[in-house]
Amino acid sequence: MQYIPNIIFLIILVLGIGFFTKNSRKLFRNIKLGKEVDRSDNKSLRWRNMAKIALGQYKMVKRPISGILHVIVYVGFIIINIEVLEIIIDGLFGTHRIFGFLGGLYDFLIGSFEILAFLVFVAVIIFWARRNVIRLKRFLSPEMKGWPKMDGNLILYFEMVLMTLFLVMNAADLQLQTIGAAHYASDAGIVGSFPISQYIAPLFEGMSESSLIVLERSAWWLHIVGILIFLNYLYYSKHLHILLAFPNTWYAKLKPKGELDNLDAVTKEVMLMMDPNADPFAAPAEEEGDPEKFGASDVIDLNWVQLMNAYSCTECGRCTSECPANQTGKKLSPRKIMMDTRDRLEEVGKNIDENGSFQPDGKQLLDDYISKEELWACTTCNACTEACPIGIDPLSIIMDMRRYMVMEESSAPSDLNNAMTNIENNGAPWPFNQMDRANWVNES
Repeated sequence: MQYIPNIIFLIILVLGIGFFTKNSRKLFRNIKLGKEVDRSDNKSLRWRNMAKIALGQYKMVKRPISGILHVIVYVGFIIINIEVLEIIIDGLFGTHRIFGFLGGLYDFLIGSFEILAFLVFVAVIIFWARRNVIRLKRFLSPEMKGWPKMDGNLILYFEMVLMTLFLVMNAADLQLQTIGAAHYASDAGIVGSFPISQYIAPLFEGMSESSLIVLERSAWWLHIVGILIFLNYLYYSKHLHILLAFPNTWYAKLKPKGELDNLDAVTKEVMLMMDPNADPFAAPAEEEGDPEKFGASDVIDLNWVQLMNAYSCTECGRCTSECPANQTGKKLSPRKIMMDTRDRLEEVGKNIDENGSFQPDGKQLLDDYISKEELWACTTCNACTEACPIGIDPLSIIMDMRRYMVMEESSAPSDLNNAMTNIENNGAPWPFNQMDRANWVNES
């Protein structure tokens, strides 16, 4: 009978990790639906970017208030969860504070965890107030209604509950150690340092030993089960960036932000035209399968890094708040571009789950999720890519979809069509013959 809790813990642990693994495979499959792109160059710079941006939170603290609060939550949540290793060992083998033999180091670690837990709790309350009381403008955009707003609040509630359970667990444990309860008491005295929960422990002084054990065990179980639930909730939440921020910064584009990629098909055509030995009347080499699409109209036309960007977006809205088109009342929101891409990718993934392979559903990213008006509102200033704390590039998706509209649909605003026609005919965007370009010199 004494091993039943350990068996139950093992089953819960296996189920939690198994479900997370299943969703992770689905996530990576969806990302790999994108076109292949090589981002393995300049590995040393990529490692530096990941260390500086993802680990060091370099771009996050450019906005000091939210940045510092995020660093507290980030560092606190990661470091506190180191104790999960001890909880897992204790849960599997029925031990109590298995790392207590570390002595002073263990006291220091537990004390640090408690202080960080308290700071995380305070930071999360401030984050909640910014969203729901102060109501910052970037959290009130149309795309943030419904599930995105609920998701942002749910994750804050999750963190508050987990930190509370952690401190209550420690407070009850301290009380049990103090009264010398079996399994909790140690010959070495109090195991662990409790700078925060020592102020909670007096609330439990009048409780019996059995009641304290129930309280401690309840907090312990809810804490570890809550962490497993939180882990599996990530797949359905914007907080996938907790896992994807690191690869996202590593695979980020290193080219100058204003530099656009050339289409291979167009590059080959131009090179052929410039080859003096090429036969202009020779039939082009036939390629197997359907010809490659120019630009992107759906998520499978984007590359896998762009799809990973969509999953990595934390919906913070810094990109949209910096976007000049959005600031002047245009429909464009770079955050919405990423959210729509992720939503469409999830829809495609569910289609594959149901049918074994993707079956045309009469939808695409262009028009059904992202309108032409949004895409043409972009000024290509790169403010969104510069503002993103983890190097997401909404502009690359916008430009690929614009490329599709121009090269596949011949669809562009009339002013742009006129300019492109003039460039083709006159070598300049103005409707003047090339021979008349310099006439202004003679004007008095």
